[in-house]
Amino acid sequence: MEYLLLDVEKDRMSLKSTGGIALKLRSVESKVIICGHDHTPNSVLLPDGGLVINPGSVGLQAYTDNSPYPHKIETGSPHARYSVITKSEAGYSVESIAVPYDWETASATAHRNGRYDWAEWLKTGRAKS
Repeated sequence: MEYLLLDVEKDRMSLKSTGGIALKLRSVESKVIICGHDHTPNSVLLPDGGLVINPGSVGLQAYTDNSPYPHKIETGSPHARYSVITKSEAGYSVESIAVPYDWETASATAHRNGRYDWAEWLKTGRAKS
């Protein structure tokens, strides 16, 4: 339940150092590693040529969390997200795809179920402070 690609500090959030990510993955032999948890599309090239990819979230484009410090994650739009990975002689390429869907209905459902925070996150991809 910790972020692989992001560091959360008291006053900011940032991409972890490439060395720090590689250290966490030192026992993983795969050249392509897919991760999630922070819901934001990203890719990081490791020193050994490995590639770590977070395709983003299909169903929740923003949220707030209190661990290890209060913070928010936002993609900035309500689109569902996924990635297409292609291998060529030059290496791997990553295409991040943002797909429209009926986020108004998803938001309304969350609202009806008393999840007013989710309703906003689903509709906007933003998490109010």
